[in-house]
Amino acid sequence: MDKHLFRALTQYWNPTYSCFTFGKVDLVPSVEEYTTLHRCPRIQADKAYSRAANISTFLKKLMSITGMSKQ
Repeated sequence: MDKHLFRALTQYWNPTYSCFTFGKVDLVPSVEEYTTLHRCPRIQADKAYSRAANISTFLKKLMSITGMSKQ
């Protein structure tokens, strides 16, 4: 796991739209990317979206991984 990558990604996460925003381009992680981020097996792919839909939990997990705190 690359903590520097996660720190960089959290700067672009838009919690209002649940996506990454780079200028005028919005990117939403695919099921495969969610399963990789959450380290859950492929068979749980349907759970990846339901868990990621809870934004506060997703952000807490990202902050935990990166060692960041709320500002």
